[in-house]
Amino acid sequence: MQLTNILLFLGGLGGTEVVLIVLAILLFFGAKRIPELAKGLGRGIREFKDASKDIKEDFENSVSDHTPPARESETRLRA
Repeated sequence: MQLTNILLFLGGLGGTEVVLIVLAILLFFGAKRIPELAKGLGRGIREFKDASKDIKEDFENSVSDHTPPARESETRLRA
């Protein structure tokens, strides 16, 4: 039951399919190389998140820095 709850994100895959996929990955990459692949994947995801965060902050800063020009009537009222 707990294994089923953990693997819910896999959708319609059953236990047998998951085991076969894991075995194929082990055979293809080998047990020693899998942690290296996971580290690289984690670094890539982290860099992507950082880059998207920077872009979002730059966009928000450019929008908040942009102030509409003052109208002539508002300028006369202030003076």
